[in-house]
Formats: sequence, C-alpha cells, structure tokens
Amino acid sequence: MDAAVPLGVLKLDDLSVSYRVRGRDIPVLSEVNLSIAKGEVYGLVGESGSGKSTVALAVQRVLPPSGRISGGRALINGRDVSSLDRTALRQMRSREVAMVFQDPGRALNPSLTIGRQMAEVFELLGATRGEALRRAEDMLGHVRISAPARVMERYPHQLSGGMQQRVVIAMALAKDPSLLILDEPTTGLDATIEAEILDLVDTLRREFGASILFISHNLGAIAGLCDRVGVLYAGRLVEEGPVGTLFRDPHHPYTAGLLRCLPRPGLRKSAAPLDTIPGFPPAPGSITTGCVFAPRCGLADEPCRSLDPPLVPTGEGRVSRCHHHERVDALPHTELRPVPPARGAAERAAETPVLELAALSKTYGLAPYAVHALRDVTLRLMPGETLGLVGESGSGKTTLAHALLGLTAPDAGGRMALDGAVLAPEVRQRSPDQIKTLQIVFQNPDSALNRSHTVSRLVGRAVTRLGGLKGALRQAQVTRLLEAVRLTARQLAARPRQLSGGMKQRVAVARAFAGNPRLVVCDEPTSALDVSVQAAILNLLAELQAERQVAYLLISHDLGVVRYLSDWIAVLYLGRLLEVGPALRVLDGPHHPYTEALLSAAPSVTGQRSGRIRLTGAIPSGVNPPAGCLFHTRCPRRFGPICETQEPPLVADADGHAIRCHLPREKLGRSPTEPI
Repeated sequence: MDAAVPLGVLKLDDLSVSYRVRGRDIPVLSEVNLSIAKGEVYGLVGESGSGKSTVALAVQRVLPPSGRISGGRALINGRDVSSLDRTALRQMRSREVAMVFQDPGRALNPSLTIGRQMAEVFELLGATRGEALRRAEDMLGHVRISAPARVMERYPHQLSGGMQQRVVIAMALAKDPSLLILDEPTTGLDATIEAEILDLVDTLRREFGASILFISHNLGAIAGLCDRVGVLYAGRLVEEGPVGTLFRDPHHPYTAGLLRCLPRPGLRKSAAPLDTIPGFPPAPGSITTGCVFAPRCGLADEPCRSLDPPLVPTGEGRVSRCHHHERVDALPHTELRPVPPARGAAERAAETPVLELAALSKTYGLAPYAVHALRDVTLRLMPGETLGLVGESGSGKTTLAHALLGLTAPDAGGRMALDGAVLAPEVRQRSPDQIKTLQIVFQNPDSALNRSHTVSRLVGRAVTRLGGLKGALRQAQVTRLLEAVRLTARQLAARPRQLSGGMKQRVAVARAFAGNPRLVVCDEPTSALDVSVQAAILNLLAELQAERQVAYLLISHDLGVVRYLSDWIAVLYLGRLLEVGPALRVLDGPHHPYTEALLSAAPSVTGQRSGRIRLTGAIPSGVNPPAGCLFHTRCPRRFGPICETQEPPLVADADGHAIRCHLPREKLGRSPTEPI
C-alpha cells in the first residue's frame, strides 16, 4: 500500500478468506490489503465471483458457516474483528458498521410500516418510542424524502424503488456508523434515480463524516462517487489508485479490459463490435502458480504463467499487480467480425414493418381511479432494426412490452400489427406463427430458466413447441442454437445453477431464437451483468440481428447500451411518447427537455457530472396526471401558461425525428461534444 494513505476506519491487512467445500479449503480472497480513511469513499470493482461481497461479509464477520478468515486481519477503527467477543461484535455491528444492499425491497419488512421499521433502529439504540418516531421522521428528511410524516405511514410496496433505497440508507445512517458499506445500491434503478442516490450518498457522507465502501460493477457510478478504487480479480487485488487517474490510464490489463468493454460514445453496432475479455474467470483456488489473470491476458508470457507478480507502486499513489504494467497500452483489441452496416433509407422504405403500433393505449382500473399506463402510442419498427425504449419507472415501458406479447390487453381503438397482420390483443387469440415469431429475453435469467432442467431440455422444449421439431432434428437445432450463442455441447447437460450469469443469459437468448423470431423484446437484458459479460451479450445480439434480420424492442435504463444497439429511440413519460426518432438524432439533439435530463444523468467513467440537469419533484400519479404538458411539473424549461394548459403535439421533421414540446426546435437542447 502507498505510505501516503492514512490508517483509517477500515484496514485490511493481508486478508485471506476460504470456504470449506467437500473437505477442502477453497481460497476466495488472497492477501488483500486496502485502507479507507475517515470520510473517504472507496470503490471496489470486479466481475462476479471476484470476492467483492466476500470482503463486505468478512469485515462484519458474517461469513456463511463454511467460510472463515484464513489469514491476515480486518480492522475497524483499529480493532481486529476476528478478536472481538460476542458482545463486542454485536456492539460493532449495531453502532460502527452499516450495510445497504442491492435490493431494498428485500431489506424492508413488507408487513411493517416505514415508520415502525425506522423507529425500531432508534429504539435498539436506546431511544424511547416517542423520541424514536421523531428521530425517524428527521432522518427521512435528511435523505431528501418529501412529506416524511406521510411516508412513515406507508408500507414498502407503496414506495418507488428510489424511495425504498432512500429509506434503507436512512436506516443505515440512523446509528451514525463510521463505516457504510454499499453493495450494488443502484443496480436496476433509472438513470435519474441512480444519479439522485449517488448525489445523496455524496452529500450525506460529507454531512455525517462516514467512510464508505462502495461495491459496484457500474464503473460510471464508481467514477462519479469514489475517491479511490480497488480492482479485484479471482480474490486478488490487482490494481488500486485514485479513481480519476486509474480509469483514465489503467496499469493492469484486467482494468483496461473492463473499461474497454463499456459502450463508448460514438461507437455503434454498425461500426464495430465491443471489446470483450476472452475466456471466463477461474474457479476459486484453481490457479496456484503465476498471475491469476494470465489465462485471459493478451500480454501474458512465460514469466506471467510461472511467477506471481507482486503489488508494486506505479506512481501517483497507485499500485498494480502485473509484470507488464508499463505496457498495458499495447494490450491487443478483441478481433471480432464487424457487424454489417444498416440498410439505406430507400431500401428501408420498400419493406413492410415488422411492428406497427397505432394509437395504442392501456388503462388500468375505472374512473375516478383509472391509471393511464399508455396513451396513443404510435410506432413502427423495420426488419433488422432495434428500437430503444427509455423512460423512468412508471413511464409505461413494461406495459407496452406486455401488450405486444399479449399478456395484457390494450384498450379498444388501438392497433397492433406484426409483419402487416393484425395482432390479437391476447396471446391465446393469436396464431401459432405469431406466437413463435414474437419472443422475449428477460432481465433476470435465473427467474426465466427452470433451475431443475438441463440446458438441452430448456432449449429443446422451445424448439419442439415453437419449431415443431423432434428427435434428431430437434437435437441438431439445439446444437445450432447453442453454437449461435457461443456455447458448446459441454453445456448441454448443465443446469442453470452450474452456469455463470452470462452463460445463463446466452441460454435465454438461444431459447428466444428457437422459433426463428421476427421480433424479440429485450427487457433489460444486461442490467444485472458485469460489464465484460454485457459486452459479449451485446455483441451476440448485434451479430444475430445482422445474420437473421430480426428486430429488437430494447427496454433499458442504461443509455450506453441503448446508444450502442439502437437504430431508433422512443422516450416515454407517463405512458405518452415525448420523443421518437433515429437514434443519433435523438441522442445528439435537439431533444425534448425530458430526454435532455435523462442523458445528463447517465454516469460516465470520466466522473464528470457537473452538467447534470436535476429534475424537481416526483413523477406525477397516473391516476391524476397534470393538465397541459405531462412533463411541465418537473420541466426546467417550462416558459408560460401554455405548458400548463395545452398538451403539445408530437411534431416530426423530415427525418422522422418527432418531439412533443411547445418550445421551437432551435431553443431545445443538444448533447455536448463530450459525454456528461
């Protein structure tokens, strides 16, 4: 470690952790050294299985029964957690360390009100019931929750994901901890909510003076919040340093590989594939000699395979565990077959749209409590193209996907057509051909795949039901599909629990393509994946699209993914289309003020967030939407009574770029040259 880093709230001194599996000790962390000073935010990044969450569990001594600290020490405020007795350990957990998990819905008790759960924290710290309720309300105000008294009366399911996460952060800060551990706290949140949560954490750490260990695979979030960052791979700390210089000029091939996997501004699927890191992370304890990253490294030579590199200083308060840290710029780029460019405008105009939506609406409930989830949505999607659908939670993205798939019937009066043929509102009324040619890839493959079935059965069943193939023909088609998604026959007998997250998502993609679909709905297909796996899945989707001319409806809150994969982009707000057009036109501008705010909130590895547009107020209720422009209650560009009384029309230019705003185009925003 660099001598300039002061001994702080958390210090790991050669920390090693192992798990007992079938009579053997399997190492999952090996001699990890790091220190977090008072008030500092330290980011920890790495692929799944690298040991990030194990660090968080070890410093609190809450490892599962099979796990143990096998070497070194974890010190909190100078005390070794391994040496604490039961009473001291309980006190440390209750007062000095707090943790915020990825899914706030699971961290909150669904049967208790927010106020009761918040007050319980203060009661455990010795407050009376009345004092606990008062302090709970004050703490909710600290985390920027408006009307905290009313929120305290609600149950978790009555709050949005962002509100739930604020409540969990408030509960964590209630005991004024010296160390706050955030484990993927923004995964699955909209870009605007994610930016608000990161701003909130940054403000609160200055206000409370807490040190923060921020664990995330979102490199943009790490860059925007953290002071320093450590990179874990296979249980080893391979690089560490100030986040700005490390992300700008990495000194380890693994760090460089992670950064290259990100969709870069200006790079689109028609230009070149994304870089990927070849191979897969090793099984814990499988590499006993040499550098743990050597099997996947483009710079590896014989010394790398035989000698374990030490963690050496590389200047500017940085360290790297690499024999060739000065040659990282020479790391070769991934060589993949480029994706063919998109067809020209004339060729496109001559084709029949794969998907046509005309005045599609969906209303839940009855007046006066009816919720207008979709309002007169009109869209077209051509073969071989991707339509990116963006917007905050509650904008209607999922409702639109469900209507397409026949899972929820839209209101009468609208029209849906697939390849020119009208789509019945419910899936049971559709023809077998329409069912097999309209498929979906879900966000979470763990929930989408039957864990008791093998890969062969999962894909084979789809081949039989959608393609009508049996016997040898079925098996041949299963093999072809697995080859198309870059899996081998070795995975045929595997069950989902035996596969990595990326492999499981590839199986889900193979199953979706079993019936040679014309349109695939991709619902957040990469949001839960590491950036290295995300790049591989995006390349796969782009290649399959080019080969088979399948169309995608891509739902995502990751605007980098949308930018890379989309040909067209549609922006939804309260079920209404505010903007739609060619991807480059929508992203570069002029764009709707809401689109402008979404783009400004997207995190970047440059860490530059000073240009973010902060939207005031919450998303209005769909039961009682605002009069006039739906966005005027939060719009930073509203300019007069017309915004409050008249809804603007959706006006398109000659290129098909349509914007619903009273402002003339010359006064609407444009993206800066460099990404925010």
